[in-house]
Amino acid sequence: MAGKQRSWEKRLAAAPDELTVDYVESLSYDRRLYKYDIVGSIAHAEMLARQKLITQAELKAIKHGLIEISEEIEAGRFKFDKAAEDIHMAIEAALIKKVGEPGEKLHTARSRNDQVATDIRLWLRDEIETHQAKIVLLQKAFVQLAARHSADLMPAYTHLQRAQPTVIGAYLLSFVEQLERDFTRLGNCRRLLNVSPLGSGAIAGSTLPIDRESTAQQLGFSDIAYSSIDAISDRDFCAEFIFDAALIGAHLSRFAEDWILFSSNEFDFIHLDDAFCTSSSMMPQKRNPDVLELMRGKTGKVYGALIGMLTILKGQPSGYNRDLQEDKIHLFAAADTVRASLDMARGIVSHTAFKAKEIAAGLRTGFLDATALAEYLVRKGVPFRKAHGIVGALVTTCEKNGQELSELSLEAFKECSSKVDSDVFDYLGAANVARNYASAGAAGPQQVKQQLTYWKKHLAER
Repeated sequence: MAGKQRSWEKRLAAAPDELTVDYVESLSYDRRLYKYDIVGSIAHAEMLARQKLITQAELKAIKHGLIEISEEIEAGRFKFDKAAEDIHMAIEAALIKKVGEPGEKLHTARSRNDQVATDIRLWLRDEIETHQAKIVLLQKAFVQLAARHSADLMPAYTHLQRAQPTVIGAYLLSFVEQLERDFTRLGNCRRLLNVSPLGSGAIAGSTLPIDRESTAQQLGFSDIAYSSIDAISDRDFCAEFIFDAALIGAHLSRFAEDWILFSSNEFDFIHLDDAFCTSSSMMPQKRNPDVLELMRGKTGKVYGALIGMLTILKGQPSGYNRDLQEDKIHLFAAADTVRASLDMARGIVSHTAFKAKEIAAGLRTGFLDATALAEYLVRKGVPFRKAHGIVGALVTTCEKNGQELSELSLEAFKECSSKVDSDVFDYLGAANVARNYASAGAAGPQQVKQQLTYWKKHLAER
């Protein structure tokens, strides 16, 4: 049997079995909320004092005791005892031990239900800002690498088949766009979660004259949650954050998959720095992209956290249920995994070199200029579907003869369409295609130059 009595044990005829103690505790993982629990408790105590529910002397004792506890935890001197169940009761028990009766008054008009809901929101506000800062650093790394390759070309792929030529910088900036959506989604999540549940109590509020707006203001919330019933059970914001994290993971996994392929001998587009590779325990020649492979694999952990969180939420009746204790396991796992992957991705991008000359030497294969040739015919008045068929037939002929489109004679072009002139060769070849890109956001050097200017300014303002 457990040796210490909990706040609720007087209601029960027997102390909890040791199996129960181990099964219900969350202190082993929710201790990371201690700063937010203490900040929320101080705000609550100050409100209680203003409402004359505790004295100024009691407030002073509570604040002094909580600050001491915070310092002890920070210094590693605080003893976490699983008998306390969670971080809230661990801190409260330590406070009562330090200051006596004033500590016993801290829980006035407050439940662990609204307390933990407040702590998670406070923690997640900061966590989102940390993730956003890391996203910006990764975006800047992509922009810096893109600036070094603002005119160098590479093939773009659809269905993993060569499609059209693209500036390497345009390819790199595509990840900046994806990360920008991630940044925005996280900001939206932060705005939605930034309401205070504190003062909602266990489910129906309190008969005491507390001031919820006051604590909300002290804690930097934009408003209060207006339904006490919903406030203590709402974890939508947790699910939303994990979803946002899952999409970040998807984008990082796509990046990782690309660079795993690009670093292979078959592609040989990039050189990964040795600091971000491993070798084989058996094959001495290997430079394995294990870090990228793990980044790809760890995304599955975030997806699992999302399913876990949604599953917790789907079957509960209204009000607080102990299932919600498990929310933090999934929330913390997703946050930790994505935060580490963002750091790792930044390190890899900052230390990767594209083999621009080698890539350029291979651009002659794959008929990367076929679409541009069809669009050339459109310029000459040929309907696109007819132009598509003409170029498709030419590609088939070139494949049989081992030729490129640019190696065909003007006469061969004219046999397929009388609209072709000698200027057709100005539109053939990867370099000409990229130079002729005209649409906004296209993958040519002019568009990349414009995008680099935009992103450098935009990211510098953050």
